[in-house]
Amino acid sequence: MTAITQKLEQAYKQAPWRTQVQWSGMFLLVVISFVMVAGLYLSISAQAATAGLDIQDLQVQKDETTRRMADLRNQLAYLTSDQVMEKRAKDLGFKLNRIDDPTYLIIPNYAGRELASMAPPPGLDMIPSPVLRPAYTQSLWEWLFQGVLSYSDPSLGANQ
Repeated sequence: MTAITQKLEQAYKQAPWRTQVQWSGMFLLVVISFVMVAGLYLSISAQAATAGLDIQDLQVQKDETTRRMADLRNQLAYLTSDQVMEKRAKDLGFKLNRIDDPTYLIIPNYAGRELASMAPPPGLDMIPSPVLRPAYTQSLWEWLFQGVLSYSDPSLGANQ
């Protein structure tokens, strides 16, 4: 039996070059897996770095826009200041109107200001209108009782 087992071992035993190829394949598989994981890590890191730079650029743009808005507000405040507006009015030919020298302008077909009516005219009695409709003032018991009566006597339910 030893001869048979020896023949079986020899039949199933790998050639030395095959075991070397298998070990080399396993080593290359580990190296390729490591390289792929490292590449994935580098790709994600590069995307995160790019997103960070984009955020920084947008923050710089936001700060620049805020400064520009503040500058434009300052310019508007200066242009609408009392002294600048008075100088512009004088340059356009307007003159300062004094209290003792009023100027009236008559506009044809102008009826005048409408009076604002804040309260009803005196003399009218204010009758408060009900806040709820009468249908909503009925209690649940009254409603149920009316429903029971309408089934027993149809003329009661139709009248109400």
